[in-house]
Amino acid sequence: MAENSSFQTLTGFDDRVAIDPKRSYASVEARAATADHRASTVRLPSLIAIIGCDGSGKSTLAADLATALSADRSVQSLYLGQDSGNILRAIVTIPLIGGMIGRFLVRKGRKAHANKDKSATPDTTTAIAIYILSRWRRHKFARMLRLHANGQVIIADRYPQAEVPGFYFDGRGLIGAAPSNAFVRALIAREQRLYEQMASYVPALIIRLHIDAESAHRRKPDHKLAMLREKTRVIPTLTFNGAPILELDGRHNYADVLNEALAAVRKALAAAPPAIAPNGS
Repeated sequence: MAENSSFQTLTGFDDRVAIDPKRSYASVEARAATADHRASTVRLPSLIAIIGCDGSGKSTLAADLATALSADRSVQSLYLGQDSGNILRAIVTIPLIGGMIGRFLVRKGRKAHANKDKSATPDTTTAIAIYILSRWRRHKFARMLRLHANGQVIIADRYPQAEVPGFYFDGRGLIGAAPSNAFVRALIAREQRLYEQMASYVPALIIRLHIDAESAHRRKPDHKLAMLREKTRVIPTLTFNGAPILELDGRHNYADVLNEALAAVRKALAAAPPAIAPNGS
């Protein structure tokens, strides 16, 4: 009990919760999780997720699909990545100490993600920083579920998964040997549950954009080639709880990629409940 109390004091969260699309989202943080929930999956018939390595064209495709579909549906295009920049912007609004705390947390998180020694155990402050980034992602995921429950078609740029750890792959960020610190062990277990809960929601369609690391690096020269190689190695192996996956080559003519993706999306959405028209009628 003392460990849970100190955890909530430092992070402001009680993590013993589940996300339920059939209930009100006003109290997402107040609902209790169960083992049965973590083992089950929930199909989201109006959710399309686009995954792939940096430079494969995810953001462009997400924006263009949303534009094309918005003529006859209410559509939201959302980014479900780690998004450390937004959490920094939120924290820096805290008077006096916000800027210092925000920069410290993001710096700690980035340092841990860039650590080549994957077996290294994070210290307490690094673990807190990484966990808060995961909580931010879950906050965005809960907002996405609210929009979906209200009849919106969701085009998600990236999607969380619980198969392979590492923020590079949209998995959990706390990686390493089992720590002796009980508080860090608790954070690791809680973060794992976060990703199991999010991954239990299965999109109507996953669009996976393939690209080789060298081509991705030419498009994103500010990204490390080694990191891009690791992404292009791991991302094609993810299954996303058995979601239907459309495999597309991000190096092909973009107009052809968009047309094939749009046709598959319309087919996937055909069985979905009627969506709310953009004008609310």
